[in-house]
Amino acid sequence: MSSSRLGLRLAACLLNISEARRKNIVENIAKAALLEKNGQTHPEVSVLNIFSDRDYNRSVITIAASVDDLGNSVLAACLEAFQSINMELQEGVHPCLGAVDLIPIYPLSGVSVEECGAVARSLAESLLLHVPGCSLFLFGEADLPEKRTLVQRRKQLGWFTRRDFSTLEPDLGAAPARRCGLTGA
Repeated sequence: MSSSRLGLRLAACLLNISEARRKNIVENIAKAALLEKNGQTHPEVSVLNIFSDRDYNRSVITIAASVDDLGNSVLAACLEAFQSINMELQEGVHPCLGAVDLIPIYPLSGVSVEECGAVARSLAESLLLHVPGCSLFLFGEADLPEKRTLVQRRKQLGWFTRRDFSTLEPDLGAAPARRCGLTGA
């Protein structure tokens, strides 16, 4: 029986962070996604995978949950990442713009891509409230009304050429602070 027949509305985030060399930092970010505000483990949130590339100094943490719970879990992981990763010190061969580089949200079961875009946009707005110096660009369903793809946004931002962060123009927030960088949601 499929999860959609059971009424489960599941989505996933492939949280891209600019850290892979300090395993404890990556693990703490993943653990933050699993905890509720009271510090107890959230029973309906899972970290499915952590992929880290030391040369790139980048990790992708796959977080899955109901679409209603995913935003808060990813927000907790992002807050931990922004506290732990300083882009002024970050080195790696992968071009990255932010401590939290990308926050793509994908439907798994019973959820539309438009709903995932709404979660990503809400998450971006929450980050602005909680992280001083946070700046974001939007892509896909979160980028209304244009819905520009990640490839289009990367080209517009000069993603593959390390740039002076102060010249980047975010969709949300002020010019990127060097410590946080620019995050895509």
